[in-house]
Amino acid sequence: MKYTNFKLKFRAYLTCFAFLAIGIYAYAQKTSITGIVKDAQTGEPILGANIIEKTTTNGTITNFNGEFTLSVAPNATLVVKYVGYTPVEVAVGNKTKLIIQLKEDAIAIGEVVVIGYGTVKKNDATGSLTAIRPDKMNKGQTTNAQDMLMGKIAGVNVTSHGGTPGGGATIRIRGGSSLHASNDPLIVIDGLLMDNDGIKGVANPLSTVNPNDIESFTVLKDASATAIYGNRGSNGVIIITTKKGEKGSKPRISYDGNTTMSSVKRTIDVMNGDEFRTLVNNLFSGVSQTDIDARKALGTDNTDWQSLIYRNAFSQEHNVTVVGGLKFMPYRASVGYNNQDGILKTSNFERLTGSVNLSPSLFDDHLKISLNAKGMLVKNRFADNGVVGGAARMDPTHPAVNSPDTVHNRFGGYWEWYDTKADGSFKNVNNMATRNPLAILNQRMDVSNAKSFIGSADIDYKFHFLPELKVHLTLAMDNSTGKQDLNISTQSAGNYHWGRTGWDEQSKTNRLLSLYTTYGNQIGKSTFDVLGGYEWQHSYRQGESEYMGLIKDDTNKDGIIDDTDDFYNHIYPADTRWKTEYYLVSFFGRFNYTYDNKYLLTGTIRNDGTSRFSKKDGNRWGLFPAFAAAWKMHEESFIKAIDPISELKVSLGYGVTGQQDIFQGDYPYIPVYTTSIIGAFYQFGDQYVTTARPDAYNSKIKWESTTTYNARLDMGFLSNRITSSIEYYHRITTDLINVVQVPAGTNF
Repeated sequence: MKYTNFKLKFRAYLTCFAFLAIGIYAYAQKTSITGIVKDAQTGEPILGANIIEKTTTNGTITNFNGEFTLSVAPNATLVVKYVGYTPVEVAVGNKTKLIIQLKEDAIAIGEVVVIGYGTVKKNDATGSLTAIRPDKMNKGQTTNAQDMLMGKIAGVNVTSHGGTPGGGATIRIRGGSSLHASNDPLIVIDGLLMDNDGIKGVANPLSTVNPNDIESFTVLKDASATAIYGNRGSNGVIIITTKKGEKGSKPRISYDGNTTMSSVKRTIDVMNGDEFRTLVNNLFSGVSQTDIDARKALGTDNTDWQSLIYRNAFSQEHNVTVVGGLKFMPYRASVGYNNQDGILKTSNFERLTGSVNLSPSLFDDHLKISLNAKGMLVKNRFADNGVVGGAARMDPTHPAVNSPDTVHNRFGGYWEWYDTKADGSFKNVNNMATRNPLAILNQRMDVSNAKSFIGSADIDYKFHFLPELKVHLTLAMDNSTGKQDLNISTQSAGNYHWGRTGWDEQSKTNRLLSLYTTYGNQIGKSTFDVLGGYEWQHSYRQGESEYMGLIKDDTNKDGIIDDTDDFYNHIYPADTRWKTEYYLVSFFGRFNYTYDNKYLLTGTIRNDGTSRFSKKDGNRWGLFPAFAAAWKMHEESFIKAIDPISELKVSLGYGVTGQQDIFQGDYPYIPVYTTSIIGAFYQFGDQYVTTARPDAYNSKIKWESTTTYNARLDMGFLSNRITSSIEYYHRITTDLINVVQVPAGTNF
């Protein structure tokens, strides 16, 4: 019995020793692995990526610099996951240091979004924002970038300016907040804050970038998201990020093109010639002179005027792109050509664009540089949109082009209404009648040529001795010029024997310097980053125009223009030249704090100074704060247990933004004098002298201020295959700037 007990105890001790030895051996065989997880395209480190040893629960997450350390078994495989990126498996082998690159998941578009002066995970954003990428499945004519925004984002309304080729659009984010100041959102292209003042031939700032070059849009809606832009963010912000090269990839050349045809779906239902003649004959069936004249004015044709001004419009678009990357420098270059005819005859838009991006990374990715250059050439021919209504009103009983005769040769062969003398001969153009729509289109040559260059350099340096500290410098410039030439024939009924010719030229240069520093770190369950910066902007614009017309010389002095009168090419010039500029200087800061990946807090502040307002009474500077908080409820254990729910977040925000784009020029607070135009000269004998008149001004004008309160609930289900957001916002604008007509001399 004693021997048996001893034998059993010996076997138990031996088993325990064996398991202990195996455990010690296994622990001794574990390898310590260090590494860094980066974005495959940008090279930016990824904070919070999950690193798990496959088939185990052994894992960790990356820190603020994307770094991690983990002890794993020999020949282990690591599974690396991050929201918005495709998971990867990495075999450790005999390596002790890994560099892991994650590629964005095409399905999880917009998980990492660009915000003011930085980026953020979408589910870590506290403000109201929406990020989208161009929809490759929804092909069609996208001449301007705003075409990609139509109907895509809640709270963003895009209204086309009449549908003209290459035409602009009115963009409103949550409506307008000003009476007379601008309600346009701020457009930011690769860090450059664009000027909303267009030039001849360029509809808006969105026309300057080829839609094929756009990587993503981020729309900032509420003040807690836009306040970092201060005075420029009062009406929302649209941030456009263009495509870049791919690090370490071989060169790839791609072509993208399409051809489209547009036509009028339907026209206004009007009477044809026979129906109109029947109507007139029935209404004017009497024997009075009025009835006789009405029937006599009818023609014998059946002219469909609307079919004469419209056409089937063909458009084509071609893009060639080269993408690649050396070991230290991704690159991308593209050329795009767009030619769009309008459905209204004579209208056309033609654009040639080119872009180059170089993104070198030096000193073991501590110094990153992004160089962007975009060029654009645009040619527009504008049609008079007034013919759309004119074609619906024009008498259908007369022809568009009259057979050559003595009278209508005056109008280039086009049929027009005219008055006659007592003997029935031509007296003058009937200025009360509708003009020939086809003649208006063909006898008007209104053409513009514009060119634009946008260049920017972003320099980002991460200090070697303190990688959590970064400094970022942006230098950018936008230089644009446009000239519009107008030539209306002297045979045009609307400008009969007068004609009109001339040109209008504008140019502008916007320069930007932005310098800011960020520091971020993770301490226990707390993650934070701090940003502070300075920004300087200068906008300079100038223009010149000169228009000339013919002055009739009525040698018969009878006040009637007829074939016996002589016309000389006497011209009257209307020459105007102007120059203007303004400056903006800003100081800004932001603080982001996250605790346990559940509770988020953001605070921003910006102090803006503008040269448009007076230093007196402190009106020049405006202070714009904002705060926001969010609770990621889906990270709580009681929500995690509900499998269908993948996101549930509540956000509250408050912020103040300003406004200084008031459409009263760059000097609304000082007395400015304007020289007189044609018809407003002062006469001394037979000499006409140009005068200078004082414009209205307000020395006490100051910032508009818009305060916004925002509440938002974000929901996601089934791994965010279904997402929705519900928002409530309340916006109040104070110190509204309005412009009213005042009696001359009362406000000078």
